[in-house]
Amino acid sequence: MTDTDAIRPDVPPSGAGCADCDAAGGWWFHLRRCATCGHIGCCDSSPAQHATAHYKATGHPLVRSFEPDEEWFWDYSGDELYESGPELAPPVSHPEDQPVPGPAGRVPEDWARSLHR
Repeated sequence: MTDTDAIRPDVPPSGAGCADCDAAGGWWFHLRRCATCGHIGCCDSSPAQHATAHYKATGHPLVRSFEPDEEWFWDYSGDELYESGPELAPPVSHPEDQPVPGPAGRVPEDWARSLHR
């Protein structure tokens, strides 16, 4: 991992779900955590793709998976996957009882048809 200046391990995540989906009443498939500011956004398979939008708006290049038992980082600027990286401030994932896709009560029955592939 080359852009370690973009990682602020002391910054906690912005919440337990995609901040932008929560604000708009939307839903997500998987979650990503910005390693710079802690913003939680939804993955590129999700309908709104907020994690990538956050990168484009801020230039923050590194995200870590915000899924339980996943430690990988993605570098948007280099389109590169890192199997692991520095520890970030807890929590390191959404709550284990939070459904995927989520959040509970906002996911449509035909959710799989809305995924980007």
